[in-house]
Amino acid sequence: MMTDVALDIQRIDQALEESLAALFREIKASDDHLHFHPHAFDDETAHWIANYAGRDLYYGARCAGDQGLIGYGMLRGWDAGHTVPSLGIIIGQKARGRGLSKPLMSFLHAAARGRGCAKIRLKVYRDNIAAMELYKHLGYVFGSEEDGQLVGIVDL
Repeated sequence: MMTDVALDIQRIDQALEESLAALFREIKASDDHLHFHPHAFDDETAHWIANYAGRDLYYGARCAGDQGLIGYGMLRGWDAGHTVPSLGIIIGQKARGRGLSKPLMSFLHAAARGRGCAKIRLKVYRDNIAAMELYKHLGYVFGSEEDGQLVGIVDL
């Protein structure tokens, strides 16, 4: 289902720390962290991300006019020396089914292109059908597997 809701996407900073921590608590309580686990979803990790000063990118998404974050996205790997960043996103339970993942993904693709990246990678579990459909629609090609997850690559 698509929506006309505008997303406000901002780089995570100290002003968004509590909102990010609240989203992380929602993710943890809903067991979404079992299928999306790039890091711990706790207050300490939210604090670390809100104060992060490296090359990787962490963004929060909210519906325009709202205060709380409904989604989270990241591009990581530059700090570890990779030239192809890994993308990860999650939309909170209350905001799912409204077509918000695609604009968040598009934003992250644009951010990577802005850094001169020619490709992005991501990992997804086979049973995450909705995510697989979105990623394929956006041009991701799946050819290998890591840690029980399919690895998708998209050319920007």
